[in-house]
Amino acid sequence: MLVKLFNENPNPREILRIVDVLRDGGIIIYPTDTVYGLGCDITNARAVEKVARIKGVKVEKNNFSFICSDLSHLADYTKPIPNHIFKLMKKNLPGPFTFLLEANNNLPKYFKGKKTVGIRVPDNNIIREIVRQLGNPILSTSIKDDDEILEYTTDPELIDEKYGEITDLVIDGGYGELIPSTIVDCTGDEIVITREGKGVLEF
Repeated sequence: MLVKLFNENPNPREILRIVDVLRDGGIIIYPTDTVYGLGCDITNARAVEKVARIKGVKVEKNNFSFICSDLSHLADYTKPIPNHIFKLMKKNLPGPFTFLLEANNNLPKYFKGKKTVGIRVPDNNIIREIVRQLGNPILSTSIKDDDEILEYTTDPELIDEKYGEITDLVIDGGYGELIPSTIVDCTGDEIVITREGKGVLEF
């Protein structure tokens, strides 16, 4: 099912319908401020397993990230964050960055043993509003093409053609991008950019 939404003013009724799909264990494809993402409610173990199967990976071994609507959920899943890291995140989010942080013991049980968690707050009203209404983060991974036909990963209608059968809903939020988020590792003594993507980190 393809649902058209506008980033400037996403339809509240459609947002709630998407939230219901997530609460029922559905898998969605959605726009961000970088590439289109594939995700589900992080509290639904069966849905998380399904996302892992679609990606062809094991849940415990893959570096999924959590999409949050803001920084209010940080303490739920991460160890206390040093003040300079929190300020850095506040300065750069919402934006095209994934911040790797030390995980606490509250991660859903299928992530037990993971020492880190990636946190994303995209500069995209559609997905942030979905997460806000859902009340907890969405598990997120980017969609990518093995056949290198780039249009598939940027054009929502082509994404729906390719993934519509194995997901519950594809959100058309306009053309996506091909450049992923920049990954910022904040788990060591120094802040390290482990993947250069979209966006320039402001210190």
